[in-house]
Amino acid sequence: MTPILMLGAGRMGGAMIEGWLAAAAFDGRELMIRDPSPGPAARAAEAAGAMLNPPEAELARASTVVLAVKPQLWREAAAETAAWLGSSAVIVSIAAGVKSGDISKAFGGRCVARVMPTTAAAIGQGTASLYADDPAALARAHALFEPLGAVVDLTDEALMHAATAVSGSAPAYLYAFIEALEAAGASAGLSPKDAQRLARSTLTGAAALLARSGEEPSDLRRQVTSPGGTTEAALNVLLSDTGLPPLLREAVGAAVRRSKELGA
Repeated sequence: MTPILMLGAGRMGGAMIEGWLAAAAFDGRELMIRDPSPGPAARAAEAAGAMLNPPEAELARASTVVLAVKPQLWREAAAETAAWLGSSAVIVSIAAGVKSGDISKAFGGRCVARVMPTTAAAIGQGTASLYADDPAALARAHALFEPLGAVVDLTDEALMHAATAVSGSAPAYLYAFIEALEAAGASAGLSPKDAQRLARSTLTGAAALLARSGEEPSDLRRQVTSPGGTTEAALNVLLSDTGLPPLLREAVGAAVRRSKELGA
């Protein structure tokens, strides 16, 4: 399982490192990190004993290689490291859209698992969609991501495009919704500071209630929607034929198409 070689420690790779260290899932000394511009997470791991930008000869010790560079850079990362890796190293890729067969070929035929995680992994509240046709690679991905939150196994690699659109990209959808709600509150007369506090605390509280109660979102929605009331008036706009349902279908469809393009 270890050492774990991180190829890239940007926003998502850094979130994984932060989550592992916070959960004591892996010791810093079990990590090797290659990143030309290491950020705070990589530096914190280095302080905890990780090897930052080790020489190529050290890469042969890696049992697990996490491909965490941007999809446009993955071939370059593979070309720089594949020849130095041990034959039994398992590749775990979080590069959106890039097929496991292409990754395996670039890494000399090594076993590959694909994962689409979220940045809430940094606080142990992440969500990760996993796919691998090799049981050992899938088990390796589980060991990496179970300490960071929820994991969902996909039965078909083609579903990774949808998982990317519905989960991997979805935190940005929520943040965009919060931005828009804050702006709408300010336009309705609230001070920007009050609109910000009301929108953020209300939505994080609602999400926590959804997680804790186990109830369906539709049931919780009905519980706070009085007939003829203010919430119903707002939902008549949000759930209209031009509201959230068609907009989200269009947004998810756009993300799926881009995911396929990245893997072409």
